[in-house]
Amino acid sequence: MKQIAFALALTLAAPAAWAAEKLPLSEISTYLNQMKTVQSSFTQVNDDGSLSTGKLWLQRPGKMRFEYDPPSSAVVLARAGTVQIFDPKSNQPPEQYPLRRTPLSLVLARNVDLGQANMVVGHEFDGTATVVTAQDPKNPENGRIELMFTGDPVELRKWVIHDNAGGQTTVLLGQLTEGGKLDQSLFSTKTRSGSANR
Repeated sequence: MKQIAFALALTLAAPAAWAAEKLPLSEISTYLNQMKTVQSSFTQVNDDGSLSTGKLWLQRPGKMRFEYDPPSSAVVLARAGTVQIFDPKSNQPPEQYPLRRTPLSLVLARNVDLGQANMVVGHEFDGTATVVTAQDPKNPENGRIELMFTGDPVELRKWVIHDNAGGQTTVLLGQLTEGGKLDQSLFSTKTRSGSANR
């Protein structure tokens, strides 16, 4: 389940034309700040090479839900400054982490500013997409996140989480549905799996 915790990060993607040049950080920050609600499927490549799939819902600022397909069937909620991991196979209470301990906090913030000193530690263009590597400048020990963006229009296609133990988790996004209202029960701790409106 720890891999799921480290996989938490912003995940918004949709088919788009490839970027022709490196996107400026100011443009990426504007793109993230304009996002309010998002739904998308995802495929997660875990550090051991195994694959997980599921669906996510995001509401900025501060809320996100990952719902993993069977056999995992786990649910991960980010809300009220806390990340909770519900494992239906466990009899233990859900694992909990402060949201600020995950790179997710950088992009779920009310105001995303990638221009902050020491937040962005990599800003590259690979010929097809812009890759931004970011960390919490006050807590770099919490790991870092690589965000891959295409351009025209700007869209986030995947991310890679590097945790402080040397692990790596990649998340690839399907087509996103952006905008509109989300059922707030999605972000309730009472809604574990399968019962939320889609």
